[in-house]
Amino acid sequence: MRKALLSTLVPAVAAVAALTLSACSSSDSGSEADGPTVSTIFGDVTVPENPQRVVALGWSDAETALALGVQPVGASDWLAVGGDGLGPWVEESYDAAPTILGTYDVEIESVAALEPDLILWTRSTNDPEIYNKLSELAPTVGAPVGTEIAYGTTWDAQTQLVADALGKSEEGTQLIDETNADFEAAVAANPEFAGKTVAVGTVYSGQLGAYVDGDARVEFMKELGFVNSEAIQSQATEGKFSIDLSAENVAQLDADLTVMFPIGGTADIITADPSIQGLPVARDGRLVVLDDTNLSGAFSSGSASGTQYAIENAVPLFASPLQG
Repeated sequence: MRKALLSTLVPAVAAVAALTLSACSSSDSGSEADGPTVSTIFGDVTVPENPQRVVALGWSDAETALALGVQPVGASDWLAVGGDGLGPWVEESYDAAPTILGTYDVEIESVAALEPDLILWTRSTNDPEIYNKLSELAPTVGAPVGTEIAYGTTWDAQTQLVADALGKSEEGTQLIDETNADFEAAVAANPEFAGKTVAVGTVYSGQLGAYVDGDARVEFMKELGFVNSEAIQSQATEGKFSIDLSAENVAQLDADLTVMFPIGGTADIITADPSIQGLPVARDGRLVVLDDTNLSGAFSSGSASGTQYAIENAVPLFASPLQG
């Protein structure tokens, strides 16, 4: 199982190494007793021991904290599931609903109003300017060292980093081990996945797109033994987790297995598209469209709980076209 993190930092981060000092000073100057020190792409951050007002801004940071027994007072609803921002694959719940905050556009004033003593921003744009503003409010845990693309924090790296920051390292390791065991069982049950090419695509606001190495969905497929399509991967650009495809280039979605889902629409935007349905992968029955928003959400979540749900419910859909 490949568990090594990517070895290069986001290039933009290198230009702001000086921010490390301000981040660390904000971490050390709080009234709370010092707790763990964790390493991020912005430098080492010392967090307060037993933080009480955690604001979870990064993609799936909130559900990761919940899985470790900590309830954020503020959270971002990245998958637009509504309510408290938790998908149905999350077993844990809040005693008191958190304040739901913006996702892509971080409202610094709204975060400040929650008086956080710890901010989780482990899967995000990795924008150093935003990080600097957040770290002035409270110790802020950004992406782990080695994260190369925006939103490129792997589910296991996020789990361990959040666990370490919350002083729950053992619980984090246990959650990772449980999820890895699920992956190992899926791989053992589906040896036909090994070495097969996969293209993971979507349609959002009428735009066709596909995901590249480092994205949670592609990494999920790679854990199962698939290899991301070279036609897609060759178009990857620095710091980006996806590419846009023109209608003329829809053929680049053809692979041994193609997985697609809609964002902000219904599945018929894919199933009724003649250019997509005319691909060899579709004609041969090897196109899997995730029309269940709960399943596509879990597949996209990049969290341990979402990953476990997707292994249980999506892997059988991937296996069926490749068997026989």
